[in-house]
Amino acid sequence: MSDLTQLLRRDLPASIVVFLIAIPLSLGIAAASGAPLLAGLVAAVVGGIVAGALGGAPLQVSGPAAGLTVIVAGAVADFGFAGTAAIVAVAGIVQILLGVSRLGRAALALSPAVVHGMLAGIGLVIALSQIHVLLGGAPHSNAWDNLRQLPAQIVDHHGPAALLGLLTVAILVLWPRVVKVSVLPAALVAVVGVTTLAAVWGADVARVNLPDEPLAELITPVWPDAPIHKITIAVLTIALVASVESLLSAVAVDRLHDGPRARLDKELVAQGTANTVSGLLGGLPVTGVIVRSSTNVAAGARTRASAILHGVWVAVFVLLCASLLEMIPMAVLAAVLIVVGVKLINLAQIRTYARHGELPTYAVTALGVVFVDLLTGVALGMATAAVMILWRLTRCEIRTVQRGPDQWLVTISGTLAFIESARMTREFGAIPPGGDVDVELHLDYLDHGAFETIKSWETGYVRSGGRVHIHEVHDSWFHRATSGRLGGGRSTPRLLGSWSRWQGINEQRRDAMAAGIAEFERNVAPMVRPHLAALARDGQRPEQLFITCADSRLVPNLITASGPGDLFCVRNVGNLVPAHASAESQRPRGSAAPPTAGDASVGAAVEYAVDVLGVTTITICGHSGCGAVRALMSGAATPGSSLGDWLSLSGVHFSDVTDEERCCTENVVQQLANLRTHPSVRAAESAGNLRLIGMYFDIAEARMYEVDPILGVHRPVDTPAA
Repeated sequence: MSDLTQLLRRDLPASIVVFLIAIPLSLGIAAASGAPLLAGLVAAVVGGIVAGALGGAPLQVSGPAAGLTVIVAGAVADFGFAGTAAIVAVAGIVQILLGVSRLGRAALALSPAVVHGMLAGIGLVIALSQIHVLLGGAPHSNAWDNLRQLPAQIVDHHGPAALLGLLTVAILVLWPRVVKVSVLPAALVAVVGVTTLAAVWGADVARVNLPDEPLAELITPVWPDAPIHKITIAVLTIALVASVESLLSAVAVDRLHDGPRARLDKELVAQGTANTVSGLLGGLPVTGVIVRSSTNVAAGARTRASAILHGVWVAVFVLLCASLLEMIPMAVLAAVLIVVGVKLINLAQIRTYARHGELPTYAVTALGVVFVDLLTGVALGMATAAVMILWRLTRCEIRTVQRGPDQWLVTISGTLAFIESARMTREFGAIPPGGDVDVELHLDYLDHGAFETIKSWETGYVRSGGRVHIHEVHDSWFHRATSGRLGGGRSTPRLLGSWSRWQGINEQRRDAMAAGIAEFERNVAPMVRPHLAALARDGQRPEQLFITCADSRLVPNLITASGPGDLFCVRNVGNLVPAHASAESQRPRGSAAPPTAGDASVGAAVEYAVDVLGVTTITICGHSGCGAVRALMSGAATPGSSLGDWLSLSGVHFSDVTDEERCCTENVVQQLANLRTHPSVRAAESAGNLRLIGMYFDIAEARMYEVDPILGVHRPVDTPAA
């Protein structure tokens, strides 16, 4: 597809969709910030054209963002909008310096729980202030006053503004659920629909007010008449929050497409340039906005032209159609901001942080932003995150269980440091002498003081006639300490690592297989035995046939996080699926296929999986560095040899034998085609009972990609939202 064709077919339509979203959001964010409405539109134009043209994330769309609303509102209150515009311009210079210094990724070091807690707090502040506007009143200066005065506002205001605002909220919430596939964004439908209703109704409500001559009314920035330390804090706050929000958005957008990855330092320079230009023109701060960016990707954008054109459309609309914007009721914009603010409180993120024990950090940050201010909330969140880290570093669980006469099990889990020595001494001291004691260590860290406590007790207990067996389940801290290597070298959990990673050298020499089996029977078998017993009793009912390579570096259950009974696996050299014999019989006379074409072993497994087990999915998984593909690429497989005869069944023809990754992908695509020659597969797929999937596992990245069978490309496998 030529560049012009791609522009007309992909980027141009996407730019119009994003433009339709940008108009109401830009006006609403300006209103919520206490800034002139024109400032929001200026930021949308500059964000689209400047950040779009210079950015390192081509599909990211920039503009005024809800995440900076509270900060800008505070700056406007302290310095006036002309002073705020000057601060925005200087903040842009700070961002440029950060990008030039290659500190883009450093902004991502901030705990995600703090960032998302900050955004949730900002969302609450926006919602609490704008609900007063929706009801026909005016917002108060802080979130606490907005919350305290809300009951009186609800009682006093039930006029046309409230009805229009509530109708807007209803459309914003229901439109995406009722209309599953639509090129019309919910915000556009709500604003245009309710504005039209208000015009027909003749409702007497406050409306958007724009200058008659927008270019003549651009606000010139003025250096604030305020203490330098207050100005510095405002500059750094806007620069850092805008940088973090833009970079997080760029990383998130990367997950939505398979095009070029974002260059974060370049993106940071572009965002800084856009903020400097926006400030000098009297606009709001600019950031990368995930709402517009995700819409841009979903609408089919392929290049940065979409973001640039969206800025052009905003400028043209403001200059030529400002009278249409002035028909929009302010209550409608408030409703849009309320929904945007509430969406900043992501329930999936809250559940994720609850599972990982980071909910206190998230909650403290959000509440600090709401009830104190943004900087204090972020500082409290960072302090909470530090406290949580220290708590985890000293967390340890010790359990002692009597398993029989003179038989004891002591389980120690977590991080074991010297400060737990007294508790360990009490637990060990309570075990009667002369017994048989198993000590299981489930540790992610063991310091020397704690090691000495365990070792001293072990020595004394054995000397008194007892027996002690120390087992390490996830790591080898105790073993390394015993051999004088505590804290040295890298280790791998036993359930994930290879024999050579977690066994001592003497054990490896004796019999690694036997030692591994003993490890399984001691620690893993008790956990899986009930499940395996049920499978033995009820039979196997796997949901998926998984066909992959025999390569020792591929472990199907590990890379798919599946357990016993989940996968029906077939492994062979090159993850091949020879075409069905009936298809092979149709080969042209004189073709290179050997007499063994249509190998029955894989076909038998396929028929058994589909016809007997009733699997609903068949996955063919190739991988990087595949020896079979390399042999096919180089023609190294000797014709007439067993390996050569086997590889000749692949049926694959590579488009570029110098591109190994592409050849591995094309092999997967060809095996999917071969799979469809099997009658049972064709019948089940035609009936809608079977789905075929191609996968590619990058061993070095330890990452799975999904292969597009039509385009022959691969993209990261989407993980389900928490």
